Amino acid sequence: MRLMNPIIATVLLLIASAAQAAEIRDLVRLKGSETSKLTGMGLVVGLNGTGDGGKFLPAMRPLAEMIGHLGDPNVVAAELQNVKNVALVSLSAELPAGGVREGDRIDVHVAAMGAASSLRGGRLLIIPMKGPLRSSGVYAFAEGAVVVEDEEHPTVGVIRGGGQLTADVFSQNVDEFGRITLVLRDEVAGWRVATTLAGIINSIESVDEDSPTIARARDQKNVVVQIPPAERHDPATFIALILSQYVDPGLIDTGARVVINERTQTIVINGEVQISPVVISHKGLTITTISPEAEPTAQNPRVEQRPWASLDPHRRGGTKLADLIEALKQLQVEADDRIAILKEIHKSGSLHAQLIFE
Repeated sequence: MRLMNPIIATVLLLIASAAQAAEIRDLVRLKGSETSKLTGMGLVVGLNGTGDGGKFLPAMRPLAEMIGHLGDPNVVAAELQNVKNVALVSLSAELPAGGVREGDRIDVHVAAMGAASSLRGGRLLIIPMKGPLRSSGVYAFAEGAVVVEDEEHPTVGVIRGGGQLTADVFSQNVDEFGRITLVLRDEVAGWRVATTLAGIINSIESVDEDSPTIARARDQKNVVVQIPPAERHDPATFIALILSQYVDPGLIDTGARVVINERTQTIVINGEVQISPVVISHKGLTITTISPEAEPTAQNPRVEQRPWASLDPHRRGGTKLADLIEALKQLQVEADDRIAILKEIHKSGSLHAQLIFE
């Protein structure tokens, strides 16, 4: 037998251990690196008779103003009463968490505000976009062809790369005291995780027994880290070092959670979620099992039917939600009905977990 080189074996072991762990960056976000919103209101033109129509003055007035600005100052809204190829729309865009530079492009989402029945084939006239506050300045200009992605909702669309930034937006991660704050994601927030992350960060820096630690859990969701004096002139390397530290998954207690996506009709159960004793009656459920005879044949199986399914046959004093989901699958309950049942169980207080809808 050929033995593996011990150095290679050690490297593979380290890689395997790292693959089983999570990096701190996966559990937190850096305060000051939040996404920002831009908003605006504009006109989509070129619609094939699916616009707001000339009677919708909120669209016709800005159209008349734009025509006047571009060449004919005598046009009034009343003269546009037969126009059906224009729609008044709201605009929104999200700036990346890491900030943006002047000239960068972002997607712009568009939604009809009036009586338009479809934005398909339309084009947004150039319009400035501002921050969400009334006093915010102009950060970008938006224009371009509207793409309708959901055929069931043709009054909503997106302009890919339709917004161009006119100003720099930087993230502010370090406060005036030379500190950064790691904000735990909601699904992992808790005292155990917060104190664990603080301990890992403190282990990076060798400090004297009499020296204060650089990281502490302010609460269940926030870990404050004091950047060492030698790193403050260029904190990027130190921040990257912190975010790349590995955390043992066994130390991450996310709690019992049930995540439901009604659009895709999926149910994800996290951990051993329990439910209290509960009686469920839904559309005359029936469980069907097929037991072949001693010499089974595909043409002659024995069919047994029961209008119930036991969830705690061994009387262990509790029922796992996973067992209920499996029983409902045996009863051939459709996905949307399973979701409806989970909602009712949660409403009754019998579901011992956080219910999250995506």
